[in-house]
Amino acid sequence: MNPGTIAIISIVLLLFLFLLRMPVAYVMALVGFLGFSYMVSVGGGLSLLAKDFWVMFSSNSLTVVPMFVFMGTLAFHSGMGGRLYDAAHKFFAQLRGGLALSTVMACAGFGAMCGSTIAGAAAMGKVTLPEMRRYHYDPSLATGCVAAAGSLAILIPPSTVLIIYGIMTEQSIGKLFAAGILPGLLLTALFGLVVFLLCRFRPALAPAGEKSSWKERIASLSGIIEMLILFALVMGGLFVGWFTPTEAGAAGAAGTLVLALARRKLTWRGLLDSLSETTRISAMVFLIITGATLFGRFMAVTRVPFELSEWVGGLGMSPHVIMGFIIFGYLIGGCFMDSLALITLTVPILYPVILKLGFDPIWFGVIIVLVGEMGVITPPVGINVYVIKGVAVDVPLETIFKGIFPFLGAIIVCTILLILFPSIALFLPGFVTK
Repeated sequence: MNPGTIAIISIVLLLFLFLLRMPVAYVMALVGFLGFSYMVSVGGGLSLLAKDFWVMFSSNSLTVVPMFVFMGTLAFHSGMGGRLYDAAHKFFAQLRGGLALSTVMACAGFGAMCGSTIAGAAAMGKVTLPEMRRYHYDPSLATGCVAAAGSLAILIPPSTVLIIYGIMTEQSIGKLFAAGILPGLLLTALFGLVVFLLCRFRPALAPAGEKSSWKERIASLSGIIEMLILFALVMGGLFVGWFTPTEAGAAGAAGTLVLALARRKLTWRGLLDSLSETTRISAMVFLIITGATLFGRFMAVTRVPFELSEWVGGLGMSPHVIMGFIIFGYLIGGCFMDSLALITLTVPILYPVILKLGFDPIWFGVIIVLVGEMGVITPPVGINVYVIKGVAVDVPLETIFKGIFPFLGAIIVCTILLILFPSIALFLPGFVTK
């Protein structure tokens, strides 16, 4: 068989194993190993398997992952998400739809400390859904809002997905973090606009809440100050060149620990759970990156990514039209595959195509994350929806999926704006030195 046929068979096998719910990392490693062994030799495949596992798990660049994951788990277990919501609640609750708007703002703030969409949705769901239920919010708006806004955690830095993309493509993680800031703020504003318009034209969805005094509002700002301190420490250090991304993650984790201890909100159980979750999540990410690397090396041997980029370059079509097809493919793929699996699977294949078309790889990293945000809320796989289902067990899945569609439209609008105005993502990275 020629290399192209072998590559196609391997991708079909990969998708089939994904549908069987086999772990993403193991599937990519297995298919990559088998494909490489068939193309080269079994000895070469075994050597590559041992080498890549050793290189990845001993890589200094990957130490950035546990640092930012630990920062996020500490923020979760010390209740920082709840304090962010309390602050937003004090300022917006008196508006019609104010609790949903507060949820969006709190999710954005928590995303600046977390980086995990699952943690963002879970943390905010436990805090905000009982409050919206108390004020008789429409279940589809309440659950859909939390599921969608929880996805902001993978766009607003620090983002685990941007870290993985940066490692896979050898792009600056600091620049990728900077590129996610303005799109993250833009998407937050669009989510807020969705809430406003829904409540403006369908007032029955969300009644107004109680108005807080200015004394209560000012007192609640301490929850926001925590987030601002950590965000300024991490991103400020990256912008002025004080920290490498790994050092920024360590500083963020240390800062989160200090703030949690100063408030006496972190228990021994919370600390142990944070360490346990950090170890588990980091090991999972390491395995996924290793599996993606093995699969990428197999793809490189088949030369399919490079031949695909040459073929696409010779089509004579507008690069933006081709990008539109790529994004549409991601949107369809996100309906059936976990977003992280989709990204790690496709980046080794499509990255050479993106470079051939002349698109900036930092900008494409942000686009990848936005597409991933679509994937975590679109049926039937949308993982955030199932997280919210676990919190609101009495709300049918159909109701939650119904609630996400207006917010999905906001993500699509944000993606279109980034395609039309790439400077939204590329302005801030120019100021990052590392």
